[in-house]
Amino acid sequence: MDNYFAGNILDEATQAPSSSNLQAWRFIVIEDQNIKKELRQIANNQESVETSSAVIAVLGDTEMYKNVDKIYGMNVEAGFMDQATRKRMVSNTMNTYPHAPKETRESIANFDAGLVSMQLMLIESKGYDPVTMGGFNNQQFIEKFDVPERYVPIVLIAIGKSAGPSFQTTRLPLNEVAKFI
Repeated sequence: MDNYFAGNILDEATQAPSSSNLQAWRFIVIEDQNIKKELRQIANNQESVETSSAVIAVLGDTEMYKNVDKIYGMNVEAGFMDQATRKRMVSNTMNTYPHAPKETRESIANFDAGLVSMQLMLIESKGYDPVTMGGFNNQQFIEKFDVPERYVPIVLIAIGKSAGPSFQTTRLPLNEVAKFI
């Protein structure tokens, strides 16, 4: 998978909604075959890590609020909001997020990373076979890739063309997962 294509996948994925539009996601795109071999061990020996074209590690940013000026400034430049709204939104964000417990910010980062991950999984509609993996050793991943403390590894997504048909899956019946009242 070349960087141009990976960039297009990520560009599309980052259109996902996020809490307060703070976009609490970051990515590490792993294409090097030797690094993928090492990552396979961190990822509980999951074969798709090594056989994929690339593995996209989705990280959650627990200090997402530090980008609020830039994000809302870009919204003003694009004509999506006026300065008064930007000022109010920045103020609200800075009065809330920095004072929230780290666990709360991790929860928000997890949620937002889940949204962007789902967008990445939609690559399947373009003929690719994404495999999402939550089963990996987070601490070993952090150490291997020198992940700063503000980021939390959420999921690994292997992407590539399938060498063969993938197995079918089933889902629980709707009446077991939804309650209508």
